[in-house]
Amino acid sequence: MIDSYADPGTPDRRSPGRYLWWLLARQPRRAAGGALFGSVWMVLLVLAPYILSRAIDDGLEPGHLAVLAGWSVALLGVGVLNAWVSIMRHRTMTRLRMDANFRTVKAVVGQATRLGAALPRQVNAGEVVTIGVSDVRQIAEALTMAGPGVGAVVAYLVVAGLLLSISVLLSALVLLGVPLIGLLVGPLLGRLQSAEAAYRERQGGLAARIGDLAGGLRVLNGLGGKGLYADNFRHDSRKLVAQGYRVGAVTSWVQALGLGLPTMFLAIVTWLAARMAAQGDITIGELVAVYGYVAVLVVPVAFFIEGGYELTRGKVAARRVIRFLSLEPDATGSDRTAADAPASPSALRDPASGVEVAPGKLTALVSARPAESAAVVDRLGRFERSAVTWGGVRLDEVALPQVRRRILVADNEADLFAGTLREVVSGRWGPYDKDDATIDRALHAAVAQDIVRGLPDGLDSLLDAQGRNLSGGQRQRIRLVRALLADPEVLLALEPTSALDAHTEAAVAARLRAVRSGRTTLVTGTSPLLLDQADTVYYLVDGKVAAVGSHRKLLGEEPGYRALVARGAEDGNDNEDDGARPSEEAVR
Repeated sequence: MIDSYADPGTPDRRSPGRYLWWLLARQPRRAAGGALFGSVWMVLLVLAPYILSRAIDDGLEPGHLAVLAGWSVALLGVGVLNAWVSIMRHRTMTRLRMDANFRTVKAVVGQATRLGAALPRQVNAGEVVTIGVSDVRQIAEALTMAGPGVGAVVAYLVVAGLLLSISVLLSALVLLGVPLIGLLVGPLLGRLQSAEAAYRERQGGLAARIGDLAGGLRVLNGLGGKGLYADNFRHDSRKLVAQGYRVGAVTSWVQALGLGLPTMFLAIVTWLAARMAAQGDITIGELVAVYGYVAVLVVPVAFFIEGGYELTRGKVAARRVIRFLSLEPDATGSDRTAADAPASPSALRDPASGVEVAPGKLTALVSARPAESAAVVDRLGRFERSAVTWGGVRLDEVALPQVRRRILVADNEADLFAGTLREVVSGRWGPYDKDDATIDRALHAAVAQDIVRGLPDGLDSLLDAQGRNLSGGQRQRIRLVRALLADPEVLLALEPTSALDAHTEAAVAARLRAVRSGRTTLVTGTSPLLLDQADTVYYLVDGKVAAVGSHRKLLGEEPGYRALVARGAEDGNDNEDDGARPSEEAVR
C-alpha cells in the first residue's frame, strides 16, 4: 500500500486508459498476484466439474466405492484450496484498489496544492467534490479487471479446451458464443460512457451550486432571493434526476444482459449436451461435466460484462481526473527564471495602483471596496500576473519558491484544517517544531490567549474543520497567530481585525505593530484603531492611490477618507477622532 507521505509518482495524463494503466504499473507485483490468484481461482472452479464427472463415470457406474471416495476427497481438497485462493484473490485485489484510490487522492490533493490561489478560478468546488467522492472510487473499481478479468480469459480458454475433448461442436459453440455475448453488450457500454459523462458533468455543477447556496444563504435571505434560487436549484435537480434515469436505464440493460445472456447460453449448451447424451454420443458423467463447465463459465462471462461496465465508468472518472491534473497555475512567471530575490529587505512596488510597501515599516491600504485592496495584495503576493517589482527586480521573474518563502499573504478567511490547535497554528512546521514560549508570544500578539484557556486541553484541544467550534473573532485571531508564527520577511494581511470588538482590536493593532517592529508588514481595512498604528496609509479610489500619508494627516486633509473610516467610530471605537493610540498597558 502506498505510504501516506510517499510521492505518488507522475500520473500519465495522455488518456483515461493510460492513466488506469499507470495505476496498475505503479504496483506490478500486486497486479501480477491478483491476476495469478484470479486465474487459479477460475481454473479450480472449472476443475470441480471435471472431478465430479470422473467420480460419476469411474465410481458410480462400475460401483467402485474406493474410486468414488478418492474422487470425493479430491473434490473436497479442490474446494478447500479454492476457498483459500479466493480469500487471497479478494485480499490482493482490495489492496490493489485501495492503492489506486489513495494514489489518485494524493495526486489530486497535490495538484490542488500546486494550483493554490488559482484553484477556485479554474475549477469550481463541485468538480473537486465529485472527483473526491465519486470519481476516485470508480477509478479504483475499474481495476477489478486486473485480477478476475485475466482469470476469466484463462477460464474461458480452459473450458473451451476441456469441451474439445468431449465434443468439437460444444467447444465451437463456447468459443463463438462468448464473443457474441460481448458484441451484444458492447454498444450499450458505449452509450453508458456517454450518458455517465453527461451525468457527472451535471452532478459537478449542481454540487457547486449547493456550496454557493450554503455560503450565501444569509445574504439571499436578506435580499429576498432565497425562493428564486431554490426554484432554480429545484429545476436543475430535476434535470440531474432525468439524466440519472438515463444512466440507470442503460445500466439496468447492461446488468440484465450480464445475468440473462450467460444463463440463456448455459441453457442452450446444456440442452444440446443432453440430446448428445440421450443419443449416446457422450456419457452421463460428461453431460454433468458439460453442465458444470458452462455453469462455471457463467462466472467469467459475468466478469467480462461487469468488468467492461466498471471499466467504462472508470474511464469517465479518469477523464475528469486527468483534466483536473492537467490544469496549470495562473501564469505569474516562470519557476525556471534565473532572477534571485533581493538579498536584503526591499520595497515592494505595484505600478498598477501606485502602492509602495516600504521595508521594515507597517503600511495600510484603505478602500471603500475591499476587493480593490485585495487585488493589490494579490499582485504584491504574486497571485496575479503584474508588473510588481521587489527591490528593482520584477516579482514574476524571481523563482517562486523564494517568493513563497519570504512573502506571506494572510487572508482573514483562509482555511483552518481539522486538528489540534497546536497543529493548526504551526502551519508548515511540525506541531512540536515551535516551543511553547514561541507559540505563547504569537498568542499574546494576537490577543488569543483566552482562546487557549477556554479550550478543554489548551493547545492540544481539537478544532473542527474551518474552526467551526470557534467564534468568528476567535477564528480570525487563530489565523493571525498562524501568520505570526510563520514570521515571514513580508506579511500582507487582509482585514486582520475585521471581526473583533473595539477593545480587542485596539490591543491586536498595537501588539501587531510591536511584534512586527523592523519587519515589512501591510494590512488592509478601514478601522481607525488599526490605521492609527500604520507608518504609512494609502487611500485607494477605483484601485488607484488617491492620497498617502499618516492616518492623522489623511483624517484632516481627505474628506473621502475621513467619511470612510468614521464608520468605525459609529460602531463604538472611541479613539479615532483624536488619533490617540492605545495605552502602553494595552500593548503589553
